[in-house]
Amino acid sequence: MPIILHLCTVNKRRYRMKKYRLKTGKVEDKVVNAYKKIEDGAVKGYQAVEDAVTGAYGKIEEKFVKAFLEEVPENEDTSKS
Repeated sequence: MPIILHLCTVNKRRYRMKKYRLKTGKVEDKVVNAYKKIEDGAVKGYQAVEDAVTGAYGKIEEKFVKAFLEEVPENEDTSKS
């Protein structure tokens, strides 16, 4: 999959977007691989933060449920007469 770069150039007071493509070969492979490594690192970092936050929230929720709520059996009528 080629990488397309859009660069602005001024031509008669209007901005025109020119398209450029990295030349295939070693340079493209190196750039794409470097980008993938950066992206993977960012995703792993985000995933670690998300896991920590959701884990902490789960612990708080469990403590709240144990302290203030009780489970209602499925066959019990909870409507008030």
